[in-house]
Amino acid sequence: MDKSTIIGLLLGFVAIGVGMVMKGVSIAALINPAAILIIFLGTAAAVLIAFPMKTIKKIPALFRILFKEEETDQTHEVIERFTEWADVVRKEGILSLEAHLDDIEDTFLKSGIELSIDGQDSDYIRDVLQEKIEAMEQRHQKGARVFTQAGTYAPTLGVLGAVIGLVAALGHMEDTDALGASISAAFIATMFGIFSGYVLWHPFANKLKEKSKNEVQVKQIMIEGILSVTNGESPMIVKDKLSSYLSPSEQVKLNENKQQAGEDDA
Repeated sequence: MDKSTIIGLLLGFVAIGVGMVMKGVSIAALINPAAILIIFLGTAAAVLIAFPMKTIKKIPALFRILFKEEETDQTHEVIERFTEWADVVRKEGILSLEAHLDDIEDTFLKSGIELSIDGQDSDYIRDVLQEKIEAMEQRHQKGARVFTQAGTYAPTLGVLGAVIGLVAALGHMEDTDALGASISAAFIATMFGIFSGYVLWHPFANKLKEKSKNEVQVKQIMIEGILSVTNGESPMIVKDKLSSYLSPSEQVKLNENKQQAGEDDA
């Protein structure tokens, strides 16, 4: 599970709940079926209208991505793998990588290695893989837009819910107690709309964009690694080139992992 997503959600709900209590508002005030219906069902309806069904069907998969923990050492593993492959290729030739194809689970990496084994030139390999990255980014952008639009609709629907509640409140002008309760309930819809828009949907969209950027970076490292191995560059040059994508602290960690691996082998 993605810890930052879980912690963020918990903090968001705690902030609202504790804030309400500190302001003297009962948590029971949140139990407002009409407000929940207007905001959440209304947002779902707006999203359904805004996007084709093939995009809507991907929403469960997007939630899985949101709550799935990223592999923090994936980049390091990719760099270490290409460093090893560079050594193998310099000794045995590019065709020696054919024996490693069955061990490659990433379809993007596998297709790039296959192109290299087939003898395609570097420019062709780069163009094909770059097009795959661009297609992937477009798919990711569509997914993020679903939540971005939901975050736009929800606060507006909150205002609509408040208006509906105020219209109902005007029917209780003769009863001061009922009038106050109706006005209070009217603004619960606004709160739900703002909360869901700016604590749920917009942050979800941003999280998807960040995860997409991280995946693109890994794919870019793979492209450079494939081209370096194809061109027969030395393991040290391959490692230095691919490490340039990492921050200084990540480069230190990569070197530490390499040293640890060497000690374990010894």
